[in-house]
Amino acid sequence: MLFAIVATGQTYPTLGKIDTYDNSFAHIVASDQKIEILTDSLKWAEGPVWVPEQGYLLCSDPTRNTMYKWSSKDGVQVFLSPSGYTGLTPYSDEPGSNGLLINHEGELVACEHGDRRITRMPLDKGGKVTVADSWDGKRFNSPNDICQHSDGSYYFTDPPYGLPDGDSDVANREINQDGVYKASSDGTVIQIIADVKKPNGIALSPDESILYVGLSNPKKPYLLAYPLKEGKINGSAQVLFDFSSQFPEDGAAPDGFKVDANGNIFIAAGKGVVVIDKTGKLLGRIHTGVSTANCAFGSDNWLYITASNYLLRVQLLDQSIKMQ
Repeated sequence: MLFAIVATGQTYPTLGKIDTYDNSFAHIVASDQKIEILTDSLKWAEGPVWVPEQGYLLCSDPTRNTMYKWSSKDGVQVFLSPSGYTGLTPYSDEPGSNGLLINHEGELVACEHGDRRITRMPLDKGGKVTVADSWDGKRFNSPNDICQHSDGSYYFTDPPYGLPDGDSDVANREINQDGVYKASSDGTVIQIIADVKKPNGIALSPDESILYVGLSNPKKPYLLAYPLKEGKINGSAQVLFDFSSQFPEDGAAPDGFKVDANGNIFIAAGKGVVVIDKTGKLLGRIHTGVSTANCAFGSDNWLYITASNYLLRVQLLDQSIKMQ
């Protein structure tokens, strides 16, 4: 276990490598940059988010129904447990929180598998408020990942991964579609995408003209780009990147991802974080060598990565990269 690694300036163990596919990737991450292991004590690490004002990272472990906090000073500590399921009896293999974000008000927003809802919570005093838990009178399957529009609305995915029997859970499933939803600031919830299978990661382009949705469907492991106009889907999806044609040896499919201020997309998929530009051109891969779930931009150009039982980080080079 690496729980004891807490000191500022600590030399961390490393793993993996940097793969370059386009010369421009050298401006994002150096080819000899090390991927640092901050801890290996998680069970299945997910949903990282940087808390800029306090200078620490939060991440989910949905299998343990626990949210963890990491800082260079104190290392890894339990932040919130239970994190996504408050029932009294066992529920599923992944009952806890998954995707996280810090909203415009500085609150923690969480996708909760077991309680099947989106919540927000002030970081300084706690107390969860439900943002959305149903559509058309039916409970969500298991909200997975989320992003926020500048108008305050949330976009989130709702695959079946957190249900007790997953995709085949007829007893507990109330919505047949693996939908994508928009929860407006007035509380209105609408289903904006219904014709996809296993939507997972989700993010907006810097100018909010595109909504990106990743499909962790092994038959169609695509990163889709939907045009947006005034916060609404405005046309058909473009397959921006097909993981089956690029990384078939990994069985890669997009999980969580983030978009930087230049429009580059950092996508956790297979055994690393794949980086493409806004046209879908493959730039490089931060190759962890283990199943990789999500990533988040931190301060000082660190990219934090959740992969299998690890919390990792790698230093980015491009000083124009900003958190989204």
